[in-house]
Amino acid sequence: MATTAEERKLLHRRTKSTSSVEDREKIKKQKEAEKDRREFYEKPIHFPSESLFSTGSGYNNYRGVLNLCIVLLVLTTSRVALENLIKYGILIDPVSWVTIFVADPYNWPCVILIACSNIFILASFQLEIWLLKGWVSEPVGRAMHVVNCAAILVFPATVVLTVEPGPAGASYALFVYTCVFLKTVSYIATNHWLRYQYKSSGQRKGGRRKPTKSVGDAGDANGTAQNLANGKLETQLVTYPDNLALKDLYYFMLFPTLCYELNFPRTPRIRKRFLLKRLAEMFMLLQLMLGLIQQWIAPLLHNAIKPFVDMDLPMMVERIMKLAIPNHFIWLIFFYWFFHSNLNVLAEITQFADRTFYRDWWNSESVQYFWSNWNIPVYRWCKRHLYQPLMRRGYSRMFGQICVFATSAFFHEYLVSVPLRMFRWWAFMGMLMQV
Repeated sequence: MATTAEERKLLHRRTKSTSSVEDREKIKKQKEAEKDRREFYEKPIHFPSESLFSTGSGYNNYRGVLNLCIVLLVLTTSRVALENLIKYGILIDPVSWVTIFVADPYNWPCVILIACSNIFILASFQLEIWLLKGWVSEPVGRAMHVVNCAAILVFPATVVLTVEPGPAGASYALFVYTCVFLKTVSYIATNHWLRYQYKSSGQRKGGRRKPTKSVGDAGDANGTAQNLANGKLETQLVTYPDNLALKDLYYFMLFPTLCYELNFPRTPRIRKRFLLKRLAEMFMLLQLMLGLIQQWIAPLLHNAIKPFVDMDLPMMVERIMKLAIPNHFIWLIFFYWFFHSNLNVLAEITQFADRTFYRDWWNSESVQYFWSNWNIPVYRWCKRHLYQPLMRRGYSRMFGQICVFATSAFFHEYLVSVPLRMFRWWAFMGMLMQV
């Protein structure tokens, strides 16, 4: 019994000790909570600062606003597209595009006119041979080249304005002649410089091109080493006047570039899978553009005739703003279709290795950056054969830029106004004012 009493006393003492510890802990927590509350209300929450939209804040992360704008753009465009379907129904008819060309032979893309471009190509080639052999003097040869280049632009425009083929075929034919003109100018200018070097030195320099990796195998070290061992990536340098051959000239005419060189970078093989992907893109995107034109552009243009005839300014602005959305869509699709799909197909077939047809123009922060990055082949031609020669002759940068934009404005009008037979000075000036 005594042992039981002692155990009870010990248990009571332990319980009392535990209760006192808990009380002390509770009091301690209460004091800490009181201290936290006092510090919370005494702690300052206001500091000198600028609002985020103020320029002095240094804040520039508006990604969420951009996402919101994209959501609003999608919703607005979807509403306009739905309105178009409800109002006009489905107007897309792929068969009608085929019947247009079959019903009227003049609506074919001017096949004979395009074939005639070979006359001017062969004329420039023959003139280069005569200049090399000294059968014509440099001034006479230069004058004959000028006449030939002028004829490249005048002849197709005259045929289009006289015969009046369809706008689509005429635009394509004039586009081909424009490319032939720019390539011919580059061919003549490069060979003139090479001929001068050749006759001045009296020597022919040879060599071998450095090994070049294939576009498709750039990251495959083993495959590259094997190709180098087999001699597939090493090409013999062409020197002047060995380049004066029809094969060399027509290869240049087929390459997706406007600037002539003696030796172009080449790929060792044609990537069939890559080529099939680009061909599929070409077909599908072309059908998409034609469908958008039938479903979206054609009804808007039909409804825009009356406001422009009546000179109803508010309705004219409303119709133009309605056209802006599908026009931008088609422009973006066309850019990808032409500069990525088409030019890559042409480059892959001809094994042309330089695939820089465009740069990140969508990140443009200035008009100058946009124009120098969205169309690299034309930019390189203007810089090499127009801007830099003017700079070497002592002209100012402003004069060089004016000449570049004037040339660009001329060819834009040439490709649009001549097929449509609509000449407007304000379109030319609008392009020129972007200098």
